[in-house]
Amino acid sequence: MVDETPNTEGRAAAPASETRASETPAALQASPAEGSAAEGDSAGRARPRPTGGNSWILGASLALFVGAMVGAAYAAVPLYRVFCQVTGYGGATRVAERAPTEELGRMVEVRFDSNVSPGLPWDFVPETRSVQVRIGETKLVYYRAHNRSDKAITAGATYNVTPAQSGYYFSKLQCFCFTDQTLEPGETQDMPVIFFVDPELAKDPELTTLKTITLSYTFFPKAAPVATGKDETGKAPL
Repeated sequence: MVDETPNTEGRAAAPASETRASETPAALQASPAEGSAAEGDSAGRARPRPTGGNSWILGASLALFVGAMVGAAYAAVPLYRVFCQVTGYGGATRVAERAPTEELGRMVEVRFDSNVSPGLPWDFVPETRSVQVRIGETKLVYYRAHNRSDKAITAGATYNVTPAQSGYYFSKLQCFCFTDQTLEPGETQDMPVIFFVDPELAKDPELTTLKTITLSYTFFPKAAPVATGKDETGKAPL
């Protein structure tokens, strides 16, 4: 007779590994992705990526910086010219409002040089190549310009003196170089310069042996003509 009573003692016990797996808390059964994130946190948090707003601010800042630099470059040219006129730096002459009240016995020779930039069809020469002046004496000289072309042309003149150290003491009361000049086709014009050598030059120990100063002009073309005053003698007004 067969005993049909269940043999609970004869059953094999469940493997311990299966029991442990089933009893492991869900919090400890991390997925591979979660494990990678945990590893990333242990190694150090990743830096946040810039947002769209930050990119816009960065672009606007760069644009403002570039605009400021361009504006400064354009402003530097006239500011540098004013600086040179005030200080005589680089051989630039000074602009005076009044003539000196004294003349010294010391004499200097002032020579006149003229140049025309390529592409400007003008003849440009000093009417007098040099003059002897007393320090502190006011002097008037003329340059002559002639337009060889068949159209009106406007040009401007740059200027300097040599030696460069004398630029601080070489002053102009009036000069054609202060404004642009327009010559009609075939026109000739005499252009004035009124200048003096400041008596303060005699106190400069570096210029005690100075005998000669050279005043030089260079005309270059301008884009658009401007109105200029001329009298019937063909001389630009003083």
